[in-house]
Amino acid sequence: MNILKPHCLRALAIWLTLFCANNLMSQEQNSYNILSVAFYNAENLFDFEDDPLTFDDDRTPTGKDVWTEEKYRDKIAKISRVLSEIGTEVTGSAPAIIGLCEFENLVVLEALIDHPNLSAENYGIIHFDSPDSRGIDVGLLYRKEIFTPVNSQSRRLVIFEAENPSKRVYTRDQLVVSGILDGDEIHFIVNHWPSRSGGEAKSSYRREKAAALNRQIIDSLYQINPYSRIISMGDFNDDPTNRSFKKVLKTKGSKENLKFQELYNPMEKMLKEGHGTLAYRDSWNLFDQIIVSQALAGTDYSSYQFYRAGIFNKAYLVTPGGQYKGYPYRSYGYGGYTGGYSDHFPVYVYLIKSQSPSSSPKGGG
Repeated sequence: MNILKPHCLRALAIWLTLFCANNLMSQEQNSYNILSVAFYNAENLFDFEDDPLTFDDDRTPTGKDVWTEEKYRDKIAKISRVLSEIGTEVTGSAPAIIGLCEFENLVVLEALIDHPNLSAENYGIIHFDSPDSRGIDVGLLYRKEIFTPVNSQSRRLVIFEAENPSKRVYTRDQLVVSGILDGDEIHFIVNHWPSRSGGEAKSSYRREKAAALNRQIIDSLYQINPYSRIISMGDFNDDPTNRSFKKVLKTKGSKENLKFQELYNPMEKMLKEGHGTLAYRDSWNLFDQIIVSQALAGTDYSSYQFYRAGIFNKAYLVTPGGQYKGYPYRSYGYGGYTGGYSDHFPVYVYLIKSQSPSSSPKGGG
């Protein structure tokens, strides 16, 4: 069995002797660095203080949800546990990169990374306040020994109501973070697109506007480097087959014959197979997605490449009984506080890089 070299990343840049028996690699013994990138909608992860500048009144001790410090601390413990476990059965450690949405502010992120579930991982935070009317944001956590941020910016999504073009819809920005991931230049975009409030069809133009901004960001990265390695992740409030993806972003559901600068969406196949990250009226949606640029979907494993995507839906994240049995185990339901986690399952991808230039893994996709 190979032993870690001193310069290899702790627990993440690990030597893997992988066999086709576990359907990950070929029977040839090859060495790979492997890491995970995750995304999680934390379902209204508010602190318990009233912010006079936002509509967070429900999530306060005297508000409708009776959101106390005790409930807040319990939610922090639960969300940090989930984050600490995503992908660990393969990587042996917490994700290198975590995109988050539906949390209130920087204070909440600091509480997450300082919790004993995550504190040993030495996460850094990238966060900007969004103009969302409820005060919820998107953010990125990164393990400092693995990822070095070089540039970050918040790209504003400016849209207006269809019925009243003079009235702006205040929603989340799109967070763009560029940096060096274990020696590889890479770009991350964290999204939380406008909801389906008012109905899917009526609100679709808002998500198509968000997709257009995402496309603009991606194209701007291509202008700097045509071979940019890009991961766009988030709660898109649309499925992989909706117009925002297929017509605006022009995503592809297969890596086969993927053309230069096209985008690969591994979640499209998952949706067609009946998988989802949230449930509504006994129907599954797959709003939480991670898509990658063509430069990350290749077979040159001398640098990190997409290997496999997944939905993190361990048993403890599933509602055990009652009307919503089998749904994600949310922390707040119609009857009040439930002590669960989120109404979304997290998603993740594995990225791998060969330690042997001539070797290539088999079985991913």
